[in-house]
Amino acid sequence: MTKPETSPGLPEIDVNEYGGRTKDGQRQAMNRRLFMQLLVFRSPDGERTAEIADGTAALLRERKIPGVVYADTMDPRGVGLLTWSDDPSHFVRNVRPLFGTPTLGGVVLREDFTMFGRSYSIGYEPDLEFVLLGRPVKNALDEALRWHVWYPLRRTGSFAKLDEKEQSAILREHAVIGHAYGQAGLGHDIRLACHGLDARDNEFVIGLVGKDLHPLSHLVQTMRSTRQTSEFISQMGPFFVGYVLHRVA
Repeated sequence: MTKPETSPGLPEIDVNEYGGRTKDGQRQAMNRRLFMQLLVFRSPDGERTAEIADGTAALLRERKIPGVVYADTMDPRGVGLLTWSDDPSHFVRNVRPLFGTPTLGGVVLREDFTMFGRSYSIGYEPDLEFVLLGRPVKNALDEALRWHVWYPLRRTGSFAKLDEKEQSAILREHAVIGHAYGQAGLGHDIRLACHGLDARDNEFVIGLVGKDLHPLSHLVQTMRSTRQTSEFISQMGPFFVGYVLHRVA
């Protein structure tokens, strides 16, 4: 692919995602990623909450919109909706109109729980396409993983000033813990970047998914002692705790 010419003196802009090298030594590169959006809303009438959740799933199936419908564990009138696409206009063209239907037209949106982000790569992934487009959906739709915890976070500016070697060591500590929980079958993650996409200036959206809820809480607790969380996270939350009611592939 031919790169566009840039004016002298301007930095070269590269918006690709990169992974590890293939068997023939070529570094993987893609300019596609998955966008995911979490919307949380309340039924104005508590007796209609189950009807709204079931009706939301029916709308997704009818309109061929993949997604997950949650019961909000913290709010007996609350429902969560997770949707995704590699085309961000999908959320305006297809998801937004759902809230003009009789099923969802009267719900009250919990704007403080709205989360929106894009998948991203670290740079060494052996299967870049799966990491960017496949793994987030696989984890979200896994029928064995009924508990999903979503939260945004923002790092302090001082983290960005660290040299690359020190940043890598800090991130590796987090990655090792996450991998251990995954290998034990206790929890898996969905990692999204939301720079410039979040109303409260968060930088990342994290989804933790698991068969049981306690290990996900335990994972967050364990991460608190890492250097990244203890020194370089300025804001975390709010936390949305969802129990999966419906999955639509």
